[in-house]
Order: sequence, then structure tokens, then C-alpha cells
Amino acid sequence: MKKTLVSALTTALVVGAASTTFAAANPFSDVPADHWAYDAVSQLAADGVIEGYGDTTFRGNQNITRYEMAQMIAKAMAKSDVSAADKALIDKLAAEFSDELNNLGVRVSNLERNADMVKWNGKVEYTYKSNRNTDESLKNNSDHLLFRLEPTAEVNQNWHVHARLDASTEMDSDSPAKDTDEDKVDLKRVWAQGNYNNFQVKLGKFAQIDDDSIFDTTFSGAEVSFGNKVTFTAGAGRLNFSDYYGSGEDKYAPHKIVDDNAANYQYAGLGYADGKFVGGVDYHHLNADNFYYLKDGLKKTSDKDLKTNRTNNEDTANIWLVKAAYQFDKTNGLNGFYANNTSADDLDKAWSAQYTYKGAQAENKGTWGAWAAYRYLGDNTALFSTFDALLQGQKGWEIGANYTPFKNVVGTLRYGNGKDISTDTKVENLFGRIEVFF
Repeated sequence: MKKTLVSALTTALVVGAASTTFAAANPFSDVPADHWAYDAVSQLAADGVIEGYGDTTFRGNQNITRYEMAQMIAKAMAKSDVSAADKALIDKLAAEFSDELNNLGVRVSNLERNADMVKWNGKVEYTYKSNRNTDESLKNNSDHLLFRLEPTAEVNQNWHVHARLDASTEMDSDSPAKDTDEDKVDLKRVWAQGNYNNFQVKLGKFAQIDDDSIFDTTFSGAEVSFGNKVTFTAGAGRLNFSDYYGSGEDKYAPHKIVDDNAANYQYAGLGYADGKFVGGVDYHHLNADNFYYLKDGLKKTSDKDLKTNRTNNEDTANIWLVKAAYQFDKTNGLNGFYANNTSADDLDKAWSAQYTYKGAQAENKGTWGAWAAYRYLGDNTALFSTFDALLQGQKGWEIGANYTPFKNVVGTLRYGNGKDISTDTKVENLFGRIEVFF
């Protein structure tokens, strides 16, 4: 192999990732300033990738050994500030010269290289909930323990495979979920994701664009997204209602009466992000057989009441949502949304406004945050609400705080006080959670 070829390869590996311009002095007497490779050779020498020979010569036209090439690859592998494309090229060269690199003490066995392509993150989470209807002296407490793994595997420089695996159990004896098969392990999400310049595609089972408001949903299908500062996102697939209204939830939740648990689902959204401001407009369409809506004034006390207090002239949901957030400085921010289900006659609106001060950061011990919000979550619009202190079908105030007592350990406390939208009875909810990240 010629040194001139090595210069070209190593330039692509190292010079392409260098953060400085070519300004290093040339240490080699046989590479004049007008040589085509002068800048590259000078910078590579300054970066320590090439050393030349002891007599201050580079000898660019001389054949080199595989061992000398392996030395250059090893030095390129030691650099951390390389692009994905450069890393892919380094990996290919490392595989070709693996024997020589092993002799140099640089271990690049296939097993180790493949292991580096899979990353594991996760958490252990304990959650306590106490939901109370103070007018009717009803109370429901629950203690939930979750173990979550989220692996990511690299396919190539553009494609990765993601997954979410949850093992959960109910720890209390008075939870409705205790009488069901709640101690289980579920593959909650698995999808392939391709990232390109200003373009992204997802295929599989994943969360969609509004997982920060009333659509905390996982569905099976496909999604494409275009843009950078201004983005357009669209997706389509199938959504399973039983994933969200299964055992352990309110037995009189409105979607218990959906005869077809699977719904066809399509959505599209236009987003904008510029510094302190983030906003967007989204549309969601669901279609399922016998997709009933609740009537305003429903007293949720029995299955019979549910069946007699519903409308059945629609099999679809058409929900429009506008959302925005503004971060005034490092400590103060506002966010909110407004949504309307145009297919529902009653309980067809949902909205929220929240002020946030600071915020706990899992990686920084001692950080904390607090917030106050008012939320109105109509039953027929907040179908898959993300909120914990005020629930679907409720309105009122929420206050909360989070704190990081140790690195990667975050505690959260939320308190909600308001009313049931349909019955106007008073509700009071307490939510506490400890998360340990790894």
C-alpha cells in the first residue's frame, strides 16, 4: 500500500473530523509547501496520527507495511470528535486490520464491536396514587413498581432499532388491579428509526407526536417527519384501546364501552421551534366500530349508567390540538395546549396552562423544580391523557415539585384539586414517584 493512499484515507478519517483549520507547521523536509498533500500531512502530523521517519522525512511514495497502517488506524480510533460517516469508515478499516491492531493492544473483535453497537438504558420506578371523590367519600389508592429497559441497537449510520420492555407489579392489596394478572412483562414499544438530513422515518410500535399532552399513545404503524426549524410530521396505523383502558384503571372509564378495541389511526402535525419558543398544530383521526361518547352530566356509578348516558351516532374522533411553550430564561417557562374533538357533542374540549420554575435534572444532584397549572380535561377529547394529578374527565388546579437528591435519582410529587366535569363533584388526587435511572 502506498503512503499517498494512506494520506487520502487518513485525511478522510481525521482531518474531516478536525475542529481546527490547517495551520500546523510541516515537520517533514520532503513535503514542500506547494505539494498537493502539504496541508493534510501537516495537520495529520500535528494530530499525532502520522510520525514519519526519524530523519525528518515522510517518504510519501514509499510502500508501507500493514503494521504501519494499523498504527495510523489505532490513532484515528482514539479520536472522539468524529462524525458518524467517519466512524463507519474507521470501523471498516479496523475490521480489515484487526489482527495487526490486536497485536498493538487495540482490541477490535467482532463481539466487542457488535456490543458497542447496542446501548442499554432504563429505570426502576415506584409510583403511589391516591384518587378521591370527596363529595361521595370514595377513595382509590395504588402502589405500583416498574422496571423498564430501553435498548437501542445501531444498524448503520442512519438506522437504529429501539425498544421498551416493562416489568410491572401492583404492590398494594386494595388496588382493583390486584385481582387481575398485573404482574407481567410487556414489550411496550419496538421500532426502527432512520435519521437523515432534515428527514426521519419510524416503522413499528412507538409513541406519536403529542406524548406531552392528551395523546400519550403508543400505536403500530409508520411515521415520517420533514424539516428542521419548521417540521411536518404525519403517521398512520392501528391503536389498541385496551393498552390504555385495561385492568387497573377506573372501571367506569368511558372507553370501556368501545366494542372494537382496535382503531384505525392517522395524524399530522406542523411544528415550529426557534430558541425560546416551541409551538405546533396537530390533527388526530380515529375510527372504530361503536366508538361511543359520554354525555355531559353522566354519573359514573355503574355499567348501566354508562350505557344509558352515551351517544352512538359517531364511529370516529376528529381532534385538533394547538400547543405552545415559551422559556423566558433558565428558570421560568410557560406551556399550554387547547384541543377540541369536533365529532363529540359533549365534553369535547381539553386545555391546560402551566407555569414552571426550574426543573430537576437526573444527572445533576441537588437540582429541583416546581410548577403550577390549571387543567380542563374533557372525557371525549383527553382520550389518552399524560397527566397524573388531574385525570381524564376532571378540571382544577395542580401543583407539583421534583428534586434530585442523588445523581440519577429523581423524586416527584403532584397534588390536584378540582371537580369532575360531568357531575361537578369534588375530586382530590395525590401522586408521588421515585425514579432511579441507569
